[in-house]
Amino acid sequence: MTAAIRARAEAAPQDVALADDSGTRTWAEVAADLDRAAGALLAAAPESAQRVSVIGENAIPTLEAHAAALTVGVGTIATSRQLRASELADQYADADVVAAIAGAGSLPTVAEAAKAAGVPTLVVHGTEPSSSPGGTGFPGGTGSPGGTGFPGGAVTWAEWLNSAPPVPPDAGQRPPRAPLVYTSGTTGRARGAEVRWTVTLPATAAEYVAAITAESAFPPGPHLVVGPLQHNAPLTSVRHLLAGQPVIILGKFDAEAVLRLIEKYRVTSSVMVPTHMRRLLALSPEIRESYDVSSMRMVSQTGSACPADTKLAMITWFGPILVESYGGSETGTLCRIDSHEWLAHRGSVGRPRPPYEAVVLTEAGEPLPPREVGVLGFRAPEGRGPRYHADPAKTKSAYIAPGVFTLGDVGYLDEEGYVFITDRMADMVVSGGVNLYPAESEKVLVTHPAVGEVAVIGVPHPDLGESLLALIVPSGDAPDPAELETYCRERLAPYKVPRAYEFRDELLYNAMGKPDKKAMRAPYWSSERTIAG
Repeated sequence: MTAAIRARAEAAPQDVALADDSGTRTWAEVAADLDRAAGALLAAAPESAQRVSVIGENAIPTLEAHAAALTVGVGTIATSRQLRASELADQYADADVVAAIAGAGSLPTVAEAAKAAGVPTLVVHGTEPSSSPGGTGFPGGTGSPGGTGFPGGAVTWAEWLNSAPPVPPDAGQRPPRAPLVYTSGTTGRARGAEVRWTVTLPATAAEYVAAITAESAFPPGPHLVVGPLQHNAPLTSVRHLLAGQPVIILGKFDAEAVLRLIEKYRVTSSVMVPTHMRRLLALSPEIRESYDVSSMRMVSQTGSACPADTKLAMITWFGPILVESYGGSETGTLCRIDSHEWLAHRGSVGRPRPPYEAVVLTEAGEPLPPREVGVLGFRAPEGRGPRYHADPAKTKSAYIAPGVFTLGDVGYLDEEGYVFITDRMADMVVSGGVNLYPAESEKVLVTHPAVGEVAVIGVPHPDLGESLLALIVPSGDAPDPAELETYCRERLAPYKVPRAYEFRDELLYNAMGKPDKKAMRAPYWSSERTIAG
């Protein structure tokens, strides 16, 4: 545990440190949990190259596992709870995963992936009724290590912690390991990227934890997690916990539940994407006015561009506490803008944060003056740009000039250095704050015998901002869209499955013979801008 958590456990042992849909944990309980989890993690992953997969269920053990791992230099992977077994197994093999922690609902899929990838240790949480720690609510479960009721011989979270060996005194001197998240791309295969919470990694795990908690991303007080704990932005709540601040975890997003938790726990901060904001604003005035949100000091907006009317309505309701961040899992925050700046520079994502410098280039790599639209890039010091786990080719492709990388966006700078995004160069769709890569869907659809050609594009969606649409040239008679959807769902995580299918006589290609995605998107959008926001 950290000194901050120890201090809270000594000064206010019975105060709530963590809460989720199943109950709460006090500071005394969290301090004990983290010590035991650290010992169990070290035993499961003794080598520095090994990692532990933590499925991104919004539950207390997810946060505790990541937090404990950071304190002793064990690497974790924030793994999507919606992936298919084949997708999970690919990540497990790529990252040398030796243990997986999952909720009861995800365990069958995780067990299948673990068997395929040779992962020896499986831990399941969400099986113990809160009134009976160590019991089991898993159907047919025995609660014993290797019990026949658990796929893959999994043990319960409580058992795993109780059987943990003591943490060695020098564990904090191990090399630091930042959490790993997997992000896809034009190839359709996900690659790992370490979360960027510091400019450089210090020499030890203890120094790393001190660095990421010294400059908290949120104001003091309870922080509310409303997004999935498999994504970089919600994962910043781990830093808040390690800094000795309470974290409240909402299992599944519900707009009124957000307001209820803010009032109940006097929440001071949260991270939201525009879809969360739209759903909050869709509540009736009577419901919105019935909850006290005056404790809020920051809403960190990230994930995708927020429509101006949505952002203005949130500022009017919550006050000028919205702070927008622009960046990526592989880079961390590149630009930031608060409410006051945004009101003066509407549409901007802010100015670059040190050590980054924003530049706008032509496709030939020539710099452009203010207000000229081009490829948006960021100049970074050596070692600070994107790098992908075990994939030097993908790392190299992120750079558009020496020392300058791009996230694939098009935009411009104004005379004051504020960054504006106008479109997207990369073949990516942002739906509900989640990055979707059409290549993954196309790679599956093109194997269907009735599909001759396919292009998956992003089209407007009233709630999610964008959604996936598959444009298909049949190889013969047009297939049933329901058949295509079933085919995709058997092979892809649900969020990667197109929401609609349309059939064409031909697709559009550019002069180079490549699919012209921008031209194919254009008829669905009301302006030259063919992305949401």
